[in-house]
Amino acid sequence: MRPTYLEVNLSQLRKNIEAIRMQVAPAKIMPMLKANAYGHGMDGVAAFIEPYADYLGVAIVEEGIHLRELGIRKPILVTGGTFPAEVPLFAKYDLTLAGASIELLDVAEEVSRSTGTRIQTHISIDTGIERVGVRDYEAESLILKAAAYRHIEVEGIYTHLANSEWADRTYSLMQLERFQEVLDLYNKHSLPVPPLRHVCNSGGILNLPEAYFDMVRPGVLFYGVYPGPEVNRIIDVRPALTWRSHVVYAKRTLPGRPVSYGSLWQAEEETGIITVPCGYADGYFRRMTNRAQVLIRQKRYPQVGRICMDQFMVDVGDDDIKEGDEVILLGEGITAEDLALWTDTNEYEVMTNISARVPRLYVNE
Repeated sequence: MRPTYLEVNLSQLRKNIEAIRMQVAPAKIMPMLKANAYGHGMDGVAAFIEPYADYLGVAIVEEGIHLRELGIRKPILVTGGTFPAEVPLFAKYDLTLAGASIELLDVAEEVSRSTGTRIQTHISIDTGIERVGVRDYEAESLILKAAAYRHIEVEGIYTHLANSEWADRTYSLMQLERFQEVLDLYNKHSLPVPPLRHVCNSGGILNLPEAYFDMVRPGVLFYGVYPGPEVNRIIDVRPALTWRSHVVYAKRTLPGRPVSYGSLWQAEEETGIITVPCGYADGYFRRMTNRAQVLIRQKRYPQVGRICMDQFMVDVGDDDIKEGDEVILLGEGITAEDLALWTDTNEYEVMTNISARVPRLYVNE
């Protein structure tokens, strides 16, 4: 196996979902497996976590199809935008449609009628993110139309929080109020409310417990990462991922000998420079140049010189670091928050950008 790889602790994922369930019960749990399970590897995570989940969430129909081809049988909600031409795939692969418009639901009704397969649907309500979903103030006509369909089943209704990770809950509470006003339309028209109402993403689970409803959708929280510094850490989760590599080359470098492209760094005195066989093609961002740190033998060392496509260099000073020594890029004290800070991004981008050419090794301990 390649000397640079991700180690994914499956038992930690189980502990995380169990901790979330203890907090949100009796609400169901829909872990989000989109974006290659947030970089952890959908193929390795899905089958393991299926027994512990009530529902699974993905962003695009291809991800849902892949889960079915892996043998996953739990319900799968495709939360992203769907084109009308893709709707037959929901019937073929038993996927749940995010009903974001009357036009899309009309297509689903016709596909269900013609195929004899009842497509499950969750109505998507936009309460303040201006993304996919019918706006809350325009939802009444969609709800009435959906109630008249005979061949699809409206199993759920949901919205997505825009700023749930903020300590200031004002915007989230406004979205929650709008969502409740949409739910009140069912009573207004003497219609049954769909049985699965869901609002909370990771930030909502931590900061908006009054919005658990019937199901929650943990994403980054399921993988053991808190969605920002302002959330209430009321659930004890821990990262399941460790990004490991090994020293491929070690040398002594003299002053005046710049390291890597662009000559952005050079030593002021003779020092040890090691090369790590990982680069921005693996998702180790070029933007972290001269900012990142790694762990070797439980000690932090600075990354130096331009991060290359396939490798980067580290200043180890006078320490006796040899070829073959293990290097920790993420985990064991180097956090996703660290990499996000060094990259000027968030933890989500850090994890989802670890590329497919980095092997995933799954452990269950």
